Amino acid sequence: MSKKNKKKEFRDNLIARNEEASTVRKIVSIIIISLILIFLVGIISGYMYIKSALQPVDPGNEQGVEVEIPLGSTSSSIANILEEKGIIKDSRIFRIYTKVKNESDFQAGAYTFTPAMTIDEIIESLKSGVLVKEPIDKVTIPEGKTVEEIAEIFAEKKYFSKKDFIDKVNDEKYVEELIEAYPSILSEEILDEDIRTPLEGYLFAATYDIYVENPNINDIIETMLDRTAEVVNENQKDIDKKKFTVHEALTFASLVEKEASSKDQRKGIASVFYNRLEEGMPLQTDPTVLYAMGEHKDKVLLKDLEIESPYNTYQIDTLPVGPISNFSVNSLKASLHPEKSDYKYFLHDNEGGIHFAETHEEHIKLKQKYID
Repeated sequence: MSKKNKKKEFRDNLIARNEEASTVRKIVSIIIISLILIFLVGIISGYMYIKSALQPVDPGNEQGVEVEIPLGSTSSSIANILEEKGIIKDSRIFRIYTKVKNESDFQAGAYTFTPAMTIDEIIESLKSGVLVKEPIDKVTIPEGKTVEEIAEIFAEKKYFSKKDFIDKVNDEKYVEELIEAYPSILSEEILDEDIRTPLEGYLFAATYDIYVENPNINDIIETMLDRTAEVVNENQKDIDKKKFTVHEALTFASLVEKEASSKDQRKGIASVFYNRLEEGMPLQTDPTVLYAMGEHKDKVLLKDLEIESPYNTYQIDTLPVGPISNFSVNSLKASLHPEKSDYKYFLHDNEGGIHFAETHEEHIKLKQKYID
């Protein structure tokens, strides 16, 4: 090869190496820039997430949420409780924040927080052990009340109209949202076409604190469902042992609730219902007739027993299609732990007493003695 050609080849190789080195540098630069951008995006995203997590969950929501902090709770367990109750957005951020600020010595106790509170307000309350907000009103929902009666109680307070409350609990779209939000207690069973009101029996009987002048119907309903969910979850193992669905358990409990006039009567009444169901006998409980009729009467007449309804236990030999009222904890527990007996009949006397019988003949005698 001539010197001229060798020089040309050397020059071409040099140019190629330079171009290759330039390409490598460009690739390395792109990779470095990309990594820097990813890092910056990560930093910014992390910062925005942390900033958001430190903000109130719902700045406009002043509805009180009861939160129980047990004795001996660690900062981690407190953070988890607050997140589960919807008071903070992220328990991890809460833990980091309290550590950075060196906040500790949180007090055990029953608190009332709101989703509108800042993290600093929550921390201050936990340190002082003082309730954050006093209720401006209280509403008591007695046991054994129907949705219609519950609506009347709220309407008397002038928070909203009875019609608005009834419309909301019967709004199928809203009920479907609730089924998704409360899978532990609500199921498609409540949307059965024969069910009069989907949430009948699910709005828990209790005294509720009101923290705002004009409470939102959704907040009221969901607070009541929260209480029902707590009670059901505490008794879920026993519900499963009885091979009940939650819907069946609450239906049974509502029947016991409507028939009992005292705590002591509930287990005996539950026993009668179980014994009749096992024998394939109709339950024949008058409150289901009244519910089927949609009326309030002091006495059920013979003609009333003929009404055709999936609620009327004189016409069906199973549980009604759904609850006929809300329930008490005692009625639910009696339904899950009935008295052991062979009773298949009972009646109430005029003084609120109850009398049980094993046979129809005994029942008739008791009826002649205490009622006729």
